[in-house]
Amino acid sequence: MADVTRLLFLRHFRGTPTVWIRYEKQGRPAKEGTGQSFWYRPLVAVLSEVPVDDRELPLLFHARTADFADVTVQATVTYRIADPALAAARLDFSVDPYRGRARARPLDQVATLLTELAQQPAIDLLARLPLAEALTVAVPQLREAVAEALSDDARLADIGVAVVSARVVSVRPEPELERSLQTPTREAVQQDADKATYARRAQAVEQERAIAENELQNKIELARREQQLVEQKGANDRRSAELAAAAGLAAAQGEAERERTLAAAHADKVRSVGAAEAEAEAARMAAYRDLPPTVLQALALRELAGQMPEIGQLTITPDLLTGALSRLADGSR
Repeated sequence: MADVTRLLFLRHFRGTPTVWIRYEKQGRPAKEGTGQSFWYRPLVAVLSEVPVDDRELPLLFHARTADFADVTVQATVTYRIADPALAAARLDFSVDPYRGRARARPLDQVATLLTELAQQPAIDLLARLPLAEALTVAVPQLREAVAEALSDDARLADIGVAVVSARVVSVRPEPELERSLQTPTREAVQQDADKATYARRAQAVEQERAIAENELQNKIELARREQQLVEQKGANDRRSAELAAAAGLAAAQGEAERERTLAAAHADKVRSVGAAEAEAEAARMAAYRDLPPTVLQALALRELAGQMPEIGQLTITPDLLTGALSRLADGSR
């Protein structure tokens, strides 16, 4: 939209560097070009405003492949108006001289023409390709076909439009068909993921088995060492018992030897005492052999008196005294 300023019955127009302006007065061009700025009278002025910058036109259309699958083509066409004077003569780019607003939508006509021209070669090419090929290798072919069709079309040259580039972004089937086509890939990816999961689980199981075996080996080694410890302890206990038994035996033998020695000594002593007593008894008997009987009786009485219990009181009767004296007298004779 042009910048139009009002001053009484005059108007001032100020353009931009990317807009081509034609100012006609009484059917004759008064000014034309980009970046124009001028005063004019609205009653006698005819203004045309043609954009000359590059413009992007997104395209989205449907096509059918050789195996009757519907696909959606997404493309972008970059174009510009290379001959604005020709475009202003063929299309309505006129501007309201009072407000500076465009009176028509000529760029929509250009977009419609570009869309139709780009669709036709793309539809023809996809109709000859199966779906799998259309989704994999058809994008470069579509780009070349669309660019060639747009660059060689005479209708675009007649309105002064030049195509800068044509790009095909993607070719996609319907969502349900796309999911169906993605299923094998998803299944393959899922299988790879499952394989990785199973491999990871198998590795974990193998590691657990190795850990269990290691623990079992440790337990076996510990049990073996405990057995060796028990056996060694038993051997030590047996050795201790044997040493204790040997020590006890030696002590018993020593004690028995001492007892035998003491017994032999005691026996010798007893024999010596017995022999001495026998010799004394023999000497005494030899001494008693030559003594008179009365002396022997007196000695016997003395010996007997020494062995008799103590007598507190002794009563002597005349009969007892008479008998004793008689025996004494008889004995003295």
